[in-house]
Amino acid sequence: MTENATLAESYTEMTELLLPNDTNNLGRALGGAVLHWMDICGAIAGMRFANKQVVTASMDHVDFISPIDLGEVAVVQAYVFNTGRTSIDVKVDVRAEDPREGEERKTTASYFTFVALDEDGNPTNVPDLECPSDEEEALKQEAIDGRREQFEDLVERMEG
Repeated sequence: MTENATLAESYTEMTELLLPNDTNNLGRALGGAVLHWMDICGAIAGMRFANKQVVTASMDHVDFISPIDLGEVAVVQAYVFNTGRTSIDVKVDVRAEDPREGEERKTTASYFTFVALDEDGNPTNVPDLECPSDEEEALKQEAIDGRREQFEDLVERMEG
């Protein structure tokens, strides 16, 4: 196993055209479809990073900021920003693109934790995360800060 892997090695981007089967009666993306795409993209980022199969351990709070409308393209981006012994934290962002107008907007973001598995399906060690470029370090810090802010907002809502 590689002892180190970079954030850039984990970077994954997927696109999905929003078709009628994944929409509600308003012609907008079903939340479950968006979560499904996010889970897949996050898992691919985790597998690219660890060079192992991964399974979803948790997903943080999700806010649906803006809808994705029928005929728009959902762009799902993910990258590893932190690791534990067997766990991998992945930031996943979704934006909507209108290919006819050339416009895009942020729609959803969350943080996932995946666990790497060996050939027998048991948790196994993952590489340490390296961020050799300033851009990678900035993305890592953005994800760490964003996750902390999201958690603090959730605690505040629960207490208030």
